[in-house]
Amino acid sequence: MAEPDDSPIPLPRRPAHETEAQRRGLLFVISSPSGAGKSTISRKLIEADGQISMSVSATTRPMRPGEVDGRDYHFVDVPEFKRMVADDEFLEWAHVFDHRYGTPRGPVEQMLHDGRDVLFDIDWQGAQQLYQQAAGDVVRVFILPPSMEELDRRLRSRGTDAKEVIDRRMERSVSEIGHWDGYDYVLVNDDVERCFAQVRLILRAERLRRHRQLGLIGFTRKLMRG
Repeated sequence: MAEPDDSPIPLPRRPAHETEAQRRGLLFVISSPSGAGKSTISRKLIEADGQISMSVSATTRPMRPGEVDGRDYHFVDVPEFKRMVADDEFLEWAHVFDHRYGTPRGPVEQMLHDGRDVLFDIDWQGAQQLYQQAAGDVVRVFILPPSMEELDRRLRSRGTDAKEVIDRRMERSVSEIGHWDGYDYVLVNDDVERCFAQVRLILRAERLRRHRQLGLIGFTRKLMRG
């Protein structure tokens, strides 16, 4: 396996007059087994925080009722998805439940270019690939259910999937949970509001990391000169 690339995705230089308040964006990953809460928390984060935007994945799965192409997913057929893979247009991609999912590179790089954080609702495979691409920009959060019984209850209470699909998701969840140690933060979602508050604290702290503060070198030199 290739070593992670610690160099961040290149950003344009800030004008000289801008202050130390400027910072570079980050790639904020939230993963969990299906039903553990990543989509709910991701949605709440987008609604509550105007500095972060959702990365919209491309997928080969059929569009579901109520979904909008370009908002929920970029819906493409298998040949087009394969072309995008061949042309290196994805930051990460994976097979999940008989369909392909991938993160288009261009929109993410544009959001970073515009100084925005990018939120990823992806599985451990995607998180691993993204980390290989841009380790210095990536923050990874994994959300665990309080118990497997509760996870099963949540999946069945949705009322959107057949029993066979739920059984497959439960089987897959064991494998997904096994990758918890590949993340920077691990939370247990026994209360969605508490878990959401913890995610927001992580995001706030990561934004303040020294290497994301642009202009600090010049600012501190100015302070030292008096």
